[in-house]
Amino acid sequence: MARSTLATRHFGISSPLDSFLNVFAETIPAAMDTFSSMIIGAVDQIKNAVVKIDIFKTVNGKMRPAGSGSGFIFSSDGLIFTNSHVVEGAEKIMVSLLNENEIEATLIGKDPDTDLAILKIYTQGYSVAKLGDSDALQIGQFVIAIGNPYGYQHTVTTGVVSALGRTLQTQSGRFVDNVIQSDAALNPGNSGGPMINTDGEVVGVNTAVIQGAQGLSFSVDINTAKEIARQLIRDGRVFKAYLGLQLQDVPLNERVRQHHKLPNHQGIFITRIEPDTPASRSQLMEGDIIVSFNGKPVRNSNELFKALTTRDILTITDISVIRHTELLNFIIVPVEKRA
Repeated sequence: MARSTLATRHFGISSPLDSFLNVFAETIPAAMDTFSSMIIGAVDQIKNAVVKIDIFKTVNGKMRPAGSGSGFIFSSDGLIFTNSHVVEGAEKIMVSLLNENEIEATLIGKDPDTDLAILKIYTQGYSVAKLGDSDALQIGQFVIAIGNPYGYQHTVTTGVVSALGRTLQTQSGRFVDNVIQSDAALNPGNSGGPMINTDGEVVGVNTAVIQGAQGLSFSVDINTAKEIARQLIRDGRVFKAYLGLQLQDVPLNERVRQHHKLPNHQGIFITRIEPDTPASRSQLMEGDIIVSFNGKPVRNSNELFKALTTRDILTITDISVIRHTELLNFIIVPVEKRA
């Protein structure tokens, strides 16, 4: 028997430890219940928009199942986000809704460089996911990954954001930009499903093709996905200029920021410069922090990505970086990134 309990029984007094334990015992279950309710509420807002995707290929003259993944409906006219690798080589794509309807989907377009694809279904009776703003994400923020690998039920995992704006290499050797890293567990059946915040808004598209993902999960941020979708829907392909940088979003040192009168509180850290690229032919160095590109401040990888999606960027372009505490200005010549 605990000493504090004995004191209470024999002397009729209540110790500070007793009071603390009583409050603790009452508070923790309530907090856990609130936490659970928050997750359940967020999932409930989006679950009817999350779909299972099955692909089929011809084998020995017969159409046979060749893989599956997840996706989510993001527009009222039946447009769906999923991963490019989920639908790679598909001759037929079937989408299963939570209400048990199964519909054949049309591939609008795909972009292997961001592992994103857009499908379209022609039916009714589905819900639409609400797209959030991935630029508002913060390190340590709570996120929820959802998949629909079995068709009529969901897998839900939770975690926190551990890195933003990362450039990571896929198993095929491609580099995917603007990746959100979290510790929400992810399995291949969840590929293409949404990562959401606690308000039920989509902040990323889950991908399971990144190398070295033990204990980590990765999602392409939704602001990048919106731009990819816009180009795929309009043109059927994506234009991207290329610098040859691997990046990660980081906060700027406040003293350095104020000294150089920089408007942005964040920049883009260069983790690696790829050989034989525009960046390797410039004066940029690994460890530099990009703060301006093409005459405009850039706070994160998504803003840099947007600046590289117009053809008029294929010329001599200015780029400013913080190197240690110095503000340096260079030039770089982006080139078109070929499929």
